[in-house]
Amino acid sequence: MLNIHGTALLVGDRGVLIIGSSGAGKTTLALALIDHFSMRGKFSRLVGDDQLFVESRAGRLVAHAPSTIAGLVEIPGLGPRALPHEPAAIIDLCIRLAPAAGVQRFQDEAPEDIAGCGVPVIVVAERDVTAALPAVVASVKNLSFRLD
Repeated sequence: MLNIHGTALLVGDRGVLIIGSSGAGKTTLALALIDHFSMRGKFSRLVGDDQLFVESRAGRLVAHAPSTIAGLVEIPGLGPRALPHEPAAIIDLCIRLAPAAGVQRFQDEAPEDIAGCGVPVIVVAERDVTAALPAVVASVKNLSFRLD
């Protein structure tokens, strides 16, 4: 089991992992995604914020929050707050937050090895939810699954 700095959520029946440096906007993007899909009547829920345990199970990446912070999200400027959450998720997509200069205009969601599992990754600009949200929503919708 590997401890990583990231935030994970469920959208429909798929897991999304958001990774990036401290202050890159992982929590802000996760909350925006949860809000976006919830406002459209789609299931979306936090799995864990800030620290996650990830491991390979039957060739799939599984993420869950440490028990000490399960169900807590650090809201920028307000601190930790309780939020409905799921205990774990199989991760189907990874969002990497990076400086805007390092983001390619066109990407192919190439798999990246995370804890021994190949997970499709897209890179979006850090600290820019307005620009990242449409790209992430489109990537999530392109996964072959139901959003209900």
